[in-house]
Amino acid sequence: MEAHARIEVEPAFLTQAEIAVLLGVPERTLEGWLLTKSGPPWLKLGRHVKYDRDDVLAWAREQRHG
Repeated sequence: MEAHARIEVEPAFLTQAEIAVLLGVPERTLEGWLLTKSGPPWLKLGRHVKYDRDDVLAWAREQRHG
């Protein structure tokens, strides 16, 4: 019997719901940031808004004050 290695692959881009959980903010907050262009960088794939996790974390670090 062959043993199959299980490889966990993280998605390249995350959904708005996943980013909301990551940042600890409501999805509505992300929607507001999209409209005002004040939130983390995002991209549109077809009709879907997606976020690169590393870009979002870098953006969040830039928001620190004090």
